[in-house]
Amino acid sequence: MARRGLDAGQVVDAACALADAEGLEAVTLARVAAALGVRTPSLYNHVAGLDGLRRGVALRGVRELAAALREAAVGRAGADAVRAIAHAHRDYARAHPGRYAASVAAAPAGDEEWAAAAAEAVDVIVAALRGLDLGDDEAVHVVRALRAAVHGFAALEAAGGFGLPVDVDASFERLVDLLLSGLPVAGAR
Repeated sequence: MARRGLDAGQVVDAACALADAEGLEAVTLARVAAALGVRTPSLYNHVAGLDGLRRGVALRGVRELAAALREAAVGRAGADAVRAIAHAHRDYARAHPGRYAASVAAAPAGDEEWAAAAAEAVDVIVAALRGLDLGDDEAVHVVRALRAAVHGFAALEAAGGFGLPVDVDASFERLVDLLLSGLPVAGAR
């Protein structure tokens, strides 16, 4: 049943696929081993148990989300950048629900790699807000508000929380418009 050439990346790939298909809680060593056609103990050669496996999913999610936000923001500024980042954030959450769920957890104390990866996503938002003449504390408040609002919308959407027969995309646009109306962004109002 052993599979030659298995590496940590393939193990995380399988865990990510399972998380996206069935939810983060479905990611177990036994399920990932079965998906890879190996016995569960074989995974310990590549990940540090279940915590290590889920850490791999979280790191992948955080890095991919940061890349999606960065790609959306390139060449944009002000309201256009904020709008693009909000859409990229929601799109990533919808496309990769398991990875996204893992990515929103705070890095465990002392995990510098995870903390640095998470900081990259926040740095993209901070960079998009540069030039708005926000003080340091105000920038933190705005980043938190943007992340919380988009995450909340994405989480409710993923959970089927929008059952009313009104266009969900239009609701998301309204949310972004409301957020922008509170920012000193040219063209936001």
